[in-house]
Amino acid sequence: MTLKVIFDPETGKLLGAQGVGGAGVDKRIDVLAVAIQAGMTVFDLEEMELCYAPQFGSAKDPVNMAGFVAGGLMRGDHPQSDWEAVSAMTDKPLLLDVRTPAEFAGGHIPEAVNIPVDELRERLAELPKDRPVVTYCQVGQRGYLATRILMQAGFTVSNLGGGYKTYLLHQPRGVRV
Repeated sequence: MTLKVIFDPETGKLLGAQGVGGAGVDKRIDVLAVAIQAGMTVFDLEEMELCYAPQFGSAKDPVNMAGFVAGGLMRGDHPQSDWEAVSAMTDKPLLLDVRTPAEFAGGHIPEAVNIPVDELRERLAELPKDRPVVTYCQVGQRGYLATRILMQAGFTVSNLGGGYKTYLLHQPRGVRV
């Protein structure tokens, strides 16, 4: 299941939502539609109490998770950059691919440095503190973890939204580095 929420970047008020997936996606869109109608914010989604039974769903519903991601972005807990902004930067950031060496060998953003997220804490000295860092993985989860590690270590960092898969969508057909 993939959920997308659109919200006001100043207030966090929900403005729209989309969902794609199998069983249960309709329930989540119904919940988000009511939240939009009620004027709720992404912060309300974080705290929303939804039905939970181990055999039917997780303790934190995908609607809660969408709220956590959006709320974290608004609070600055995990800065995110989009590929258009990164590629337009005149002072190029260090692109840090935190996937495995095998994934990196299968394709990566040109000029990226590969340090797997599981090795990052031990290899911080290899990264420059005087240059912004943009982390990425396949779609975002490991990039998020790397961003949090680097923030706590004092780096200027953001995570590439959508990761390597989103980067590929912005390349001419058939181009894979």
